[in-house]
Amino acid sequence: MNHYPWLTIIVIFPISAGLLIPFFPHEGNKIIRWYTLGVSLLEFLLIMYIFCYQYQFNYDNGSNSSNYIQLKEDYNWINFMDFHWRLGIDGFSIGLILLTGFVTTLAILSAWPITRDPRLFHFLMLAMYSGQVGLFASRDILLFFFMWELELLPIYLLLILWGGKRRLYSATKFILYTAGSSIFILIGALIMAFYKSNISTFDFQKLIDKTYPIELEIIIYLSFLLAYAVKLPIIPFHTWLPDTHGEAHYSTCMLLAGILLKMGGYGLIRINMELLPHAHFLLAPWLVGAGAIQIVYGALTSLSQRNLKRRIAYSSVSHMGFVLIGTGSLTNIGLDGAILQMISHGLIGALLFFLSGISYDRTRTLFLDRMGGIAASMPKIFALFTSSSLASSALPGTSGFVAELMIFLGIVNNPNYSFIFKTIILAIQGIGIILTPIYLLSMLRQMFHGYKSSEISTTYFRDAVPREIFISICLSIPIIGIGIYPNFVLSMWNIKTDSLLYQSFSYNL
Repeated sequence: MNHYPWLTIIVIFPISAGLLIPFFPHEGNKIIRWYTLGVSLLEFLLIMYIFCYQYQFNYDNGSNSSNYIQLKEDYNWINFMDFHWRLGIDGFSIGLILLTGFVTTLAILSAWPITRDPRLFHFLMLAMYSGQVGLFASRDILLFFFMWELELLPIYLLLILWGGKRRLYSATKFILYTAGSSIFILIGALIMAFYKSNISTFDFQKLIDKTYPIELEIIIYLSFLLAYAVKLPIIPFHTWLPDTHGEAHYSTCMLLAGILLKMGGYGLIRINMELLPHAHFLLAPWLVGAGAIQIVYGALTSLSQRNLKRRIAYSSVSHMGFVLIGTGSLTNIGLDGAILQMISHGLIGALLFFLSGISYDRTRTLFLDRMGGIAASMPKIFALFTSSSLASSALPGTSGFVAELMIFLGIVNNPNYSFIFKTIILAIQGIGIILTPIYLLSMLRQMFHGYKSSEISTTYFRDAVPREIFISICLSIPIIGIGIYPNFVLSMWNIKTDSLLYQSFSYNL
């Protein structure tokens, strides 16, 4: 398998196939939809093939092989600055690439009702597909920045062309926040590449061996963290997220919640933790503190939202706080839980935004106080919404429960944190866990129970159609499957997390 450029193929295939869409007939909406879905399915099958190869590689060569890059491609691109097309996967990255393929395929299927300029819309979806896969497969820090930037324009256009009434404000805010913060990735990358070297290097493998004065390493760490703080997001850099989710089409929201937010968490672990382990060890308690505050802040703010999509968006802010705590826990189980939380939230968040979108298609409102009593008219959507909300509340038997429990245990098992610090963090985390079902069950009560609002026209009331049920079930299966048997996914990256933690703790030793 190493004789073929499989990683390059999965990165460039979606956007290359998308370049053919402008040549399709202007009125061939059905052809465009089926073509885009076929491309995304083929891409996902290629990703599955690579995953099966990696799983077989680990099985044949022992668990310690997860420390290494099983598939790696390196092609010279720009000579004078040592900028190479470097791609590689390990157990950590393949999990997020699988999530990307799965959620993107379902998001494309969910966008079938879109009829306005479908050629541009589906091309942008495929362009995002390439950028997201390329970022998770990057083994060159400059290529990582290039893929990070590639996401911005498609999302901006999807928001400004297919968004709601305040789409111009939301799109402008999104591009200012994300593009402005991205420059700090480039600054950090250039410092790392040129420090104590006449010849620059952006290769992850070479940068791992570089050492810096601790003051400089902390500056570089904070430079990267500022960019991740916007994408993850971390308060107070989160305000673009509710506005973007509130105005974007629900298929775009599925990609934002399911994949885009995970780019920040991935960068935090892949670059900050792996390449800057000493700074990470010193700043880990601050990440834990920020994550605990974010869990409660996001939950309380979500409870006060009248807009359905904004309430779910603030729940995403809250759930991303668990990723910060797990990353800063400096324990195997905590870091494993942080990665699992990213995948779990990717599935649950995509499902919640999809269900909120199809509910809006029927009620023509996103304001919770204008809904009510619609469970009798839409029992299938009510059942799906209830089950997904319970999963988001970390109900036992779902992926969210396993992830949050592991993060909880990760803090408890850290011998470097004082008893008082752990008690405070666990108490705040517990408050957030209690608040989560409160705002989600309140959302269900306002939407589905009580008396039907006079502002809702019954013209739009119809229950979920087979396509919508299929998408919901597809997202629900891995949520329940991971909750029942989490070892299947944890085995992909647990050895990798051991290696990362050894680097961080070696500084203290």
